[in-house]
Amino acid sequence: MAVKVSDVRDIVKAIGGEDNLQSATHCVTRLRLVLNDDSKVDKEKLDQNPLVKGQFKADHQYQIVIGPGTVDEVYKVLINETGTDEVSKDEAKAQAAKKGNPLQRLIKLLGDIFIPILPAIVTAGLLLGINNVLTMPLINKSPSIIERVPQIADFANIINVIATTAFIFLPALVGWSAMRVFGGNPVLGLVLGLVLMHPQLLSQYDIGKVDQIPTWNIFGLKIEQLNYQGQVLPVLLAAYVLAKIEKGLNKVVHDSIKLLVVGPVALLITGFLAFLIIGPVALVIGKGITDAVTFLFQNAGWFGGAIYGLIYAPLVITGLHHMFLAVDFQLIGSDIGGTYLWPILAMSNIAQGSAAFGAWYIYKKRRLEKEQGLAITSSVSGFLGVTEPAMFGVNLPLKYPFIAAIVTSMCVGALIGGSGVIGKVGVGGLPAILSIEQQFWGVYALGTLISAILPFVLTIIFSKFSKEKAKSIVGEK
Repeated sequence: MAVKVSDVRDIVKAIGGEDNLQSATHCVTRLRLVLNDDSKVDKEKLDQNPLVKGQFKADHQYQIVIGPGTVDEVYKVLINETGTDEVSKDEAKAQAAKKGNPLQRLIKLLGDIFIPILPAIVTAGLLLGINNVLTMPLINKSPSIIERVPQIADFANIINVIATTAFIFLPALVGWSAMRVFGGNPVLGLVLGLVLMHPQLLSQYDIGKVDQIPTWNIFGLKIEQLNYQGQVLPVLLAAYVLAKIEKGLNKVVHDSIKLLVVGPVALLITGFLAFLIIGPVALVIGKGITDAVTFLFQNAGWFGGAIYGLIYAPLVITGLHHMFLAVDFQLIGSDIGGTYLWPILAMSNIAQGSAAFGAWYIYKKRRLEKEQGLAITSSVSGFLGVTEPAMFGVNLPLKYPFIAAIVTSMCVGALIGGSGVIGKVGVGGLPAILSIEQQFWGVYALGTLISAILPFVLTIIFSKFSKEKAKSIVGEK
């Protein structure tokens, strides 16, 4: 669509003028603005703008939904009209993070570390699901697909090799990403992760199979030769130490010998500390976390599932949901080999999408075309695992769809948790069943069905009693 300069100027006025705009960037569908004072935004004026399909605040950025393609044109005009600094998404996030309290900055830090490696993990989870379909009996003890068609056995094996690589070398991925966030050399972080899982070291899974753990004897110190494959915390903490040492050395070492001194010295000191102190301590902390979560889900899974299902969507609003990625990875790297949390997360995705679909039905009956478009597109997005458009653009402004979604997530979470469902970190929403252990597909399919239907029904019922029922999702009509 053609973008009118006057409409963009109206957006600038509605956000409090040029003086209130600190920086601007955009993603595929949204303007992402860092404002000096969010309270100066005239939401009703934004609602009336023909370019605006929704608005919400997240990660200390004011985000205005414009739509794919059009947002690029709007952004160009916005920059030209205001003279605002054109920044990248990472720079905008860094500026927005300064507004947060210490806890919010910590959660953002974890998100910045784990989110960049999610594409590799999601891909691995989906491929593992495909491998499971090919290699496991689909009904009771019936022959698997590769038993029926032996010619594709090697094909399935290649899929398995590709799929498991991201999980096997997880410390290397975390080391790379953590060093990038901590301000060090990402390649050194990658090497650090590989050091901690060197094949010479004894695997955590083989500790009970040997009489004694091999050790190094250095100046009277006995250091256990343990492999930290699949572990998150050891490499996370070690990467922080490595980044600090590297930055410190860069300040005092002359440029002419930095290549020969900084990397080797930093990696040697950190590697020594990792095996001596950081690894064992982090292993105890990580084991404590996984033991606590495992105990809860094995003894009161319905309760743990209900609580996580209830609070997950509210955690997304605050950004605190990112910290659970570390817990997911710890659980996957433990003896369980999977996580109890991700399956419930996927149910929450579906519930938010279903609730937004319920809002679409309501607005279709009221012939609110603009709101229908936002509701249906955000609903599809939610069903595929991306819930922010549905939550911030539809469900939260209306309130009752959000309530319908979290009530459903709580009930389905109790079902999933009580059944002991586990899976890998993978894609969310409806496709998530491919990341679930096959023996749980039946109960998980039931949970998916409930999550896809109940919020839709509850949204329509709640709308009849809500004070918001006469309002559109983007403003008063």
